[in-house]
Amino acid sequence: MTTADALRAAMVEQLTADGVLTDPAWRAAASAVPRETFLPSFFREVPGSNPTGYEPVHEQDPGWLEAVYTNQTLVTQLDGRTRPDADGPGAVTGSPSSSSTLPSLVLRMWQQLEVDDGQRVLEIGTGTGYSTALGAHRLGSRSVTSIEYDPDVATRAAAAIGKTGYSPTLVVGDGLAGHAAGEPYDRLIATCSVRYVPQPWLFQVRPGGKILATLSGWSFGFGLALLTVTEPGCATGRFLPGYTSFMIARPHDRPPRQSITLMPGDERPTRIDPAAISDWTGGWVAQLAAPSAERLGAGGQQILIDFATGSQARTMPSPDGGWTVIQRGPLRLWDQVESSIEAWQREGSPHQEHFGITIDGDGQRVWLGSKDGPTWRLPV
Repeated sequence: MTTADALRAAMVEQLTADGVLTDPAWRAAASAVPRETFLPSFFREVPGSNPTGYEPVHEQDPGWLEAVYTNQTLVTQLDGRTRPDADGPGAVTGSPSSSSTLPSLVLRMWQQLEVDDGQRVLEIGTGTGYSTALGAHRLGSRSVTSIEYDPDVATRAAAAIGKTGYSPTLVVGDGLAGHAAGEPYDRLIATCSVRYVPQPWLFQVRPGGKILATLSGWSFGFGLALLTVTEPGCATGRFLPGYTSFMIARPHDRPPRQSITLMPGDERPTRIDPAAISDWTGGWVAQLAAPSAERLGAGGQQILIDFATGSQARTMPSPDGGWTVIQRGPLRLWDQVESSIEAWQREGSPHQEHFGITIDGDGQRVWLGSKDGPTWRLPV
């Protein structure tokens, strides 16, 4: 057994012991697909750097293979262009724009998709190709179609997938438009996040088929939803337990932000502790309430900046020990967030698994508890 084989076996054993790998078929896929083929190099964060610096790690470097088989996400591209190539620079800065997601999440999502033998899957976001290869091993290459937005990323993924002996259908294009040439699909899985479920997905997946996608936004709230298509263009589903986050699909990313200047505005005491929106689900609820805003800050000192209108809201300590909010602009962002957080808190501040989603001719709506409960519209 080679070192890579031993490390792969150890990773699979650990994921099985942790309860991540529960399906023998996916356990076999994880045991067979060599993750190292898809990660000849990656970026590693430079400890203590500010802004965050990244140094390249290559297959000839000590610790490279061990890192590949550690259950972690490995960044493979910054700012949509910078790669950890062997002849590239040393430490660099930038925003991660492509990565190999931690194996536990990839395998957990494939299992959550509830895919069966003979079913056809459309994967949105090929990335390094590791997830695609797992799907091709489990279902057969002819059953998997994967689409990647970035041509350079797609080229590298295709080469790696070919080295491992799989031959799924690989497409370069806008994953938000799906791939109509291959429809209908039984399942769709997205390895990027989206602000709303794109309409083409709802028509390319057959009625009764399932869509697994992470809903996110410009305030970095995330919720993983499993939907069943009820008829062309319509679906319903629930958000799943756990904590899932992905880079947002580039067409859904926020507009470029100019430097922020905080302006004076109307002041009043807050009705909620602003730290409530630092909670995983609380921050997501705040994002549902103000979908065109970006959230900055931490703890009790929060800042909301709306990209559509320039509206602002920020919280600051009050002399009496409470919190004051200062709001400016046509949207009262904190009013919207505050009302939504209060509705969530009245229900006991539950995790996202208590939320559902309905998509029909009346739009896309997230609801809490039941369809008659508190409701928020997604920014379609």
